[in-house]
Amino acid sequence: MKALQIAEGIYDVGATDWNVRDFHGYSTDKGSTYNAFLIIDEKITLIDTVKEEFTEQMMEKIASVIDPKKIDYIISNHTEMDHSGALPRVVHRIGKDTPVYCSKMGLKNLSAHFGNKINFRAVADGEELSLGKRTLQFFETRMIHWPDSMFSYLKEDKILFSSDAFGQHYAGPEHFDDQIGEAIMPHAKKYFANILWLFAPMIKGLLTKLNGLNLPIEMICPDHGILWRDNPAKIVETYAEWCELQPQQNKALVIYDSMWHSTEAMADEIVAGLTAEGMVAKPMNLRHCHRSDVVTEAFDAKAIVVGSPTLNNGLFPTVADFLTYLKGLKPKNKQAAAFGSYGWSGEAPKLVAEQLAGMDLEMVEDPLRVQYVPDQEGCESCYEFGRRIAQAMK
Repeated sequence: MKALQIAEGIYDVGATDWNVRDFHGYSTDKGSTYNAFLIIDEKITLIDTVKEEFTEQMMEKIASVIDPKKIDYIISNHTEMDHSGALPRVVHRIGKDTPVYCSKMGLKNLSAHFGNKINFRAVADGEELSLGKRTLQFFETRMIHWPDSMFSYLKEDKILFSSDAFGQHYAGPEHFDDQIGEAIMPHAKKYFANILWLFAPMIKGLLTKLNGLNLPIEMICPDHGILWRDNPAKIVETYAEWCELQPQQNKALVIYDSMWHSTEAMADEIVAGLTAEGMVAKPMNLRHCHRSDVVTEAFDAKAIVVGSPTLNNGLFPTVADFLTYLKGLKPKNKQAAAFGSYGWSGEAPKLVAEQLAGMDLEMVEDPLRVQYVPDQEGCESCYEFGRRIAQAMK
């Protein structure tokens, strides 16, 4: 395999994972990439590595440019194993004394992962490293999305190596934003919603800091997905918008699962009631929609209405799974309500409402329950339930 030159003397030597379909509960329907970059200068530098099982793919790409043993420095922007898993084998191949530069927290975390057999060296926020004709400058970016994360900025080429920020889980024939256009944005949004949503306040602060530095940026190279060279400012500006966590005022999601279609019938009536009041409402059945796609839709919804049938005095498993996943993302600025069909005890809607309220969402209705199959009266109560939620959204 050949390395891809992305700028004069700078190469993408990362790996493409065409087959990954699950990433910690996140559905990666288009696969992913683990980007790593090689800079040819007086000091030859490798920025990040790849998952351990893709080590040989990366080494083959490096070897298409230079003898890997000529690498002088390794930069680790992020400890997570999809970017550092290959480190031990790479260091073994090129020399155990090769310095691996990382943040102060990176030193702690990388040592915890790999022991002290690798020559880790911590850099301070803003510190510079001369590569010869070029200079790398490092910026701490804690919690984007691990405490050790940092950016590396190549000053002379105006390239920002942004680790997990501005990435997407996407594998395709394209390498740059100008080759794929707007089609990449849904992947970027899904990535932000599922991985970075809970860190939005910190990302907002980082963007303020980044703007204050007035760094000229001609290319952004994240650790996943395509590289932003045509309009790198666009993804930065979009992140700034997403960090505001402002929902679309007329968007509501009705999220549910159903055992015998009764909760599904309730969901359809609730959607109809929301729509009748002018809302853009959409049902999402958790049996057919992956949790990470539902979260992506929920990210900018103003209201989420969650329905569960009662199973064994509790929540239906898919609904419990979704609520656990959503809770971890710390959603804000949303209204919520709960509903569900039941046979005899009917605890689920109340349990759903308790979980949504526990996330500090604004509960706009008491839980709605319908026993067994909704009759005409039951359907009308669901329709009016949807209408009242829509009125609360206005």
